[in-house]
Amino acid sequence: MLRRLSSGTTAEVVTVDGADRALVVIPDIWGLRPLFSDMCEELSRRTGWSVGSFEPFGSRKLPPADDPEGFAQRSAALRELDDATLLGDAVATADALGVAEVGLIGFCMGGMYALKASANSRFDRIVGFYGMIRVPADWTGAGQGQPLEALAARGDTEVMAVVGTEDAWTPPDDVRNLEAAGVTVVRYAGADHGFVHDPTRPAHRPDDAADAWQRALAFLAGSDTA
Repeated sequence: MLRRLSSGTTAEVVTVDGADRALVVIPDIWGLRPLFSDMCEELSRRTGWSVGSFEPFGSRKLPPADDPEGFAQRSAALRELDDATLLGDAVATADALGVAEVGLIGFCMGGMYALKASANSRFDRIVGFYGMIRVPADWTGAGQGQPLEALAARGDTEVMAVVGTEDAWTPPDDVRNLEAAGVTVVRYAGADHGFVHDPTRPAHRPDDAADAWQRALAFLAGSDTA
């Protein structure tokens, strides 16, 4: 069900009566769309958890993926985003789910913000799918903090990162820095960026995606599968 958070941001919220756990999903750079609404429904059915997602760009109107200027305009908008605002919407989505124990996942840009959310005690377990470990230069703005700095302040939050070995957005040195920060890293040999969450992408790898989902959900549930 679509609803408005107190900030005015649109959120997709799927609640389950009696759920003992919840999950917040941060979308990729293309934002909240049917892919993520369907993902919330599917993850809720699969786990029995309440699941929510939200529009990371708030009320901004930005072009879709099929617009030739879409990526450039969204990158420009990212420079103006403030971590506190976006992660505040993540917390508000968690609160809307009405469950005390909440995990968080994110994809691509959303994976980067998932790593940043590790410093927020609202989320006890986090999985970043191929999230940028350092904010790309084209996205850097005054309100953007570095994921590694958040990880250094993460407290008791458990964090997993799912990465492909052929992903230029998550270079090997940065991935090693994740491990040094205590993050559980799961590497998929030969996988490129975005290989899990969107079956329409050329980079999608069905077998690796199925394995990554299984590992991620087990980790979020408190099982060590890495």
